[in-house]
Amino acid sequence: MFRRRFWVSLVLSVPVIFFSEFIQDVFGYTAPTFPGSAWITPVLAVIVFGYGGVPFLSMARTELENREPGMMMLISLAITVAFVYSIGSLFLPGTTPFFWELVTLIDIMLLGHWMEMRSVRQASGALDELAKLMPDIAERVTEGGDTEEVPVSELGEDDVVLVRPGASVPADGEVVEGESSVDESMITGESRSVDKEPGSDVVAGTVNQDGSLRVRVTKTGDETTLAGIMRLVDEAQKSKSRTQLLADRAAGWLFYVALGVAAITAVAWVVAVGFNIAVLERVVTVLVIACPHALGLAVPLVVAINTSTAAQNGMLIRDRIAMEEARNLDTVMFDKTGTLTKGEQGVVGVETAGDWDEQRAFEVAAGVEGDSEHMIARAIRNAAAERDIQRAKVSSFENLRGLGVRATVDSETVHLGGPNLIEKLGIERSDDITAFAEEAGSNAETVIYLIHEESEVVAAFALADVIREESRQAIEALHRMGIEVAMLTGDSEDVAKAVSEELGIDQYFAEVLPEEKDTKVEQLQSEGKLVAMVGDGVNDAPALTRADVGIAIGSGTDVAIESGDIILVDNNPLDVVRLIKLSKASYRKMQENLVWATGYNVFALPLAAGILAPIGILLSPAIGAVFMSLSTIIVAINARRLRGVDLSA
Repeated sequence: MFRRRFWVSLVLSVPVIFFSEFIQDVFGYTAPTFPGSAWITPVLAVIVFGYGGVPFLSMARTELENREPGMMMLISLAITVAFVYSIGSLFLPGTTPFFWELVTLIDIMLLGHWMEMRSVRQASGALDELAKLMPDIAERVTEGGDTEEVPVSELGEDDVVLVRPGASVPADGEVVEGESSVDESMITGESRSVDKEPGSDVVAGTVNQDGSLRVRVTKTGDETTLAGIMRLVDEAQKSKSRTQLLADRAAGWLFYVALGVAAITAVAWVVAVGFNIAVLERVVTVLVIACPHALGLAVPLVVAINTSTAAQNGMLIRDRIAMEEARNLDTVMFDKTGTLTKGEQGVVGVETAGDWDEQRAFEVAAGVEGDSEHMIARAIRNAAAERDIQRAKVSSFENLRGLGVRATVDSETVHLGGPNLIEKLGIERSDDITAFAEEAGSNAETVIYLIHEESEVVAAFALADVIREESRQAIEALHRMGIEVAMLTGDSEDVAKAVSEELGIDQYFAEVLPEEKDTKVEQLQSEGKLVAMVGDGVNDAPALTRADVGIAIGSGTDVAIESGDIILVDNNPLDVVRLIKLSKASYRKMQENLVWATGYNVFALPLAAGILAPIGILLSPAIGAVFMSLSTIIVAINARRLRGVDLSA
């Protein structure tokens, strides 16, 4: 709307400016005259005022009704005064209208608002981009096994849909058939594709890569993860931070300051030169210069860009004040399981004996555990896969209840199990295996033994909740920022100590029950620390609420966690570092914009009032409008620089 009105008003303004006597004098030309030419300027200026000035008058009415004076009232006052005076000058002898100043003022105001709206629109474009991720049509699988194309809006819970390679997932669901990798970067911010197999969860809007998947729908419409993200982004863009509230109040104060300076200017100039057009010109110039466009744009544009940048990096902001507070954090407390660790068993160490090496041990162990769904079996298989070790072929598999498993490999019997199996078979361990097991036990790690022919322990595997590689990087980055790191866990003292020492954590709390976690946060706060709590948003809810900044970290399938101020879609501790960096950068941009906007007004208002008139320096209303728009452009450019901030840890 502002763009359309700007171009129409600009076209109509060209003749107004061309036929202006002042412009003719300045540039030394004479406009052609013909019957009715004298009315070109006033008629077109009236049209520009009525068409281009209407939006400002309408918004000013809202401010007046709400008793919240701001920039719209200032703009409307300035253009109305200019319009009324110019119309009056047509009928009052000895006065000179300044229609060209009026249309120029309106044109520049329209241009400034167009740029502002365009910048905000681009900044909040994350919502549009998210909406584009959702396909319109889905392939639903019929009872007969065929597929039919249906609108996504018609999908229901428990429907099965076919997602072909390159297609977007139409709804949140669970894979029931097929294997593939899925690009989830638009949801999590993580560039790596995620492998999917039967039982895996998929999120609406993500893109299937190389294999076909059949997905059972679990959530549709407004219940999907993508819809939840869009709601959070929208809410965050509408919420206000403390800095933004300060800017709003400053705009209101500026309205009264402008009126006061305008009144003083009028009185001073009447006393000095008497009542003439110069007085009104000074008053109009003051009102134009006082227009708080830059001030009103200083914070909202940064907020919009901050929110969209965060969303693009997998960070969803529910509370603007919490986001602003993140820059002041001096302590970050992590929940261990599922946050610093993967929340699943993994092989963290291996020891072999005799003529067995690590590769042979993994080949046999992974083969024996090939068909088991036990978490220990999965951990051994995954460890073998990570090492590109093929599973050995086994036969005569047998589950030994409470002890382990037995199978035949190359006509030889092997057992895999824990200490109870060793005791049952009455086997002695070698010194190396014994020392390895004792060290693992001191770290509260689970030890699984590989036994050959019921006579020799040939390998031992230590299993534990695997620490994320990103956790180490995140803690190192936080320390470089001067932020202390604490850890909460319900695990034993030994486990907490081992994880804490491995990651370099400053302080840990072990054997903490879920209902006790918020007291640990309170304990740190009582020491005068500003604390962020990072947890999964379920059993950590009290602690997340208690913390100064609650950061809920999720898997991308439950983003609407009510207990968190900020939600990290991906399970990546490095996002906490990015969050703090973005908070610092955003606040810095807000400060720079506020300093520029208010500093500009402090400098320009006296100049507009004519304080330098004795030495021949006077600002016309049009030049004042140019200066005002220039400050708006500078603020907008500075805010947009936030997009280029380096958030890497």
